Amino acid sequence: MKSYKDPSFQDRVGRAAKAKQEALDRLRTKPPVDEAVLAARRAKAEAREAAAAEKREAKRAERERAEAEKAAVAQATSKPSPDRAPLSEAERKAARDARYAARKKRK
Repeated sequence: MKSYKDPSFQDRVGRAAKAKQEALDRLRTKPPVDEAVLAARRAKAEAREAAAAEKREAKRAERERAEAEKAAVAQATSKPSPDRAPLSEAERKAARDARYAARKKRK
């Protein structure tokens, strides 16, 4: 008499084939997806993608604005070149205010 814990190769192959056939039968009996449900899923996915794209665009615009502001502050605070006239009192004050505003924004 064969042991319960020692199935033969043919037994294992038979069980695997039976399990595979049962899985295929379950897959075949699965009802088809309703077109209305499918359309709703597509609409949700498109809305989600549009929101993500809008968020990416806003983030990119904010990054560009910050870079432009940083460049403007750097331009305002740069040392005058020898061929340029020295900064007036109002220009120096504007550059200082720009540095203070940039520092305050970082905090």
